Amino acid sequence: MIGKLEAVVFDAADIAGLSAFYQGLAGWKETRVGADWITLRTPDGWRVDLQAAPDHRQPRWPDPAHPQQAHLDLRVPDLEAGVALVVSLGGKLLRRNETWHTVADPAGHPFDLCLRADDPATTLVGVMLDCPDTKVLSTFYSKLLGKPLTYEADGMAMIGEEGARPVMFQQVADYVAPRWPDPAYPQQIHLDIEVDDLDAGERSAVALGATVLSASEQTFRVFADPAGKPFCLNLPA
Repeated sequence: MIGKLEAVVFDAADIAGLSAFYQGLAGWKETRVGADWITLRTPDGWRVDLQAAPDHRQPRWPDPAHPQQAHLDLRVPDLEAGVALVVSLGGKLLRRNETWHTVADPAGHPFDLCLRADDPATTLVGVMLDCPDTKVLSTFYSKLLGKPLTYEADGMAMIGEEGARPVMFQQVADYVAPRWPDPAYPQQIHLDIEVDDLDAGERSAVALGATVLSASEQTFRVFADPAGKPFCLNLPA
């Protein structure tokens, strides 16, 4: 393990509005509120941060020219009630399936509502990263985060145990990588990873296949993973 998963971070033009959406949908709680950053904590142990991006370009799922880059999976006890709540809070329905529905939040980020009728709570299952090769990216993050490979199938993979903030991967044939910080090719979502030493973390991440994008800050550094997705190594707050 090089670092531990600290947060999943969403870009949005209106972070206050996005925070209100997820509070209303899933009972997430604000623990830090600023003009350009909001931290939310979920009842099931996740930290989700919202980062102000005034020039944010929304995904247009499933349009590959405007890719989502990543999405969350949430479990709900009733799919139709979940969709109705999403819409009432300012989101939209994108597609119905038998056991899950794809919806979008007010910032355009798609996410899936997955049926779990035996649990009355709305819970966050995990974050799913789009990529051109699940084997390559799951291996990279498994070593970076110290999470074992727990599921692998054709075009799909998961690292980490269910209930312990797993990260999932899905292979996309027409994958288009972000080009951070170019707003025309937005990152949409990135992972923050906590390390004790930035220099040591950088050396290890680069050895695994990461690329340094920015090392100008004293408390964090920005990298791209082998699929071109930005992620940050952060010192403890």
